[in-house]
Amino acid sequence: MKLNVLNISGEETGKKVELADDIFNIEPNDHVIYLDVKQYLANQRQGTHKTKERGEIRGSTRKIKKQKGTGTARAGSIKNPLLRGGGRMFGPRPRDYGFKLNKKVKQLAKKSALSYKAKDKNILIIEDIDFQAPKTKEFVNFQNNLKINEKKSLLVLSNKNKNIYLSARNLKRSKVLTVSELTTYDVLNSETLVLTESSIDRINKNFGLTEEK
Repeated sequence: MKLNVLNISGEETGKKVELADDIFNIEPNDHVIYLDVKQYLANQRQGTHKTKERGEIRGSTRKIKKQKGTGTARAGSIKNPLLRGGGRMFGPRPRDYGFKLNKKVKQLAKKSALSYKAKDKNILIIEDIDFQAPKTKEFVNFQNNLKINEKKSLLVLSNKNKNIYLSARNLKRSKVLTVSELTTYDVLNSETLVLTESSIDRINKNFGLTEEK
């Protein structure tokens, strides 16, 4: 699959970039996408929830009524979970929601997500860009030139660029990531995927299609 390369003004440069079929044109696997996104969202959870059980709340341990002869169920503590103000039974405790996922499964999920984007023609290729200083207005103009200002977009760079990142940070519908930070969730959560020329080379290297120099 070949796509035209655009410049920062949104104009065609006359160059074309070929997207590898092994990454951008495979048969998507929905189940591995589900697993990868599930793991990503699980890892975002802090898992710090906690409620007090009967042994952790304050209260007297005196037996509140005699064992027999009341005609009601026996009760030995005011901290009983059945009473108002008592501890909670089987309440949440701090835990880690993360789970293991094989590397090949995650790679297949990312390829599947990229293939969906390519299939729906939601990928744009641009020349490598750089801002002299962090300017949100300049990034907005860049989006307007690509006609993606009203879409949720994801710009993928080959390496970190502080000026571009800071320029897009305050924009609700824009996100900037490097290839090493790219996840299946981020790809699917964007309407338009914007790749730089150098980021495509980095993606190919990460998937082992070309050797690292």
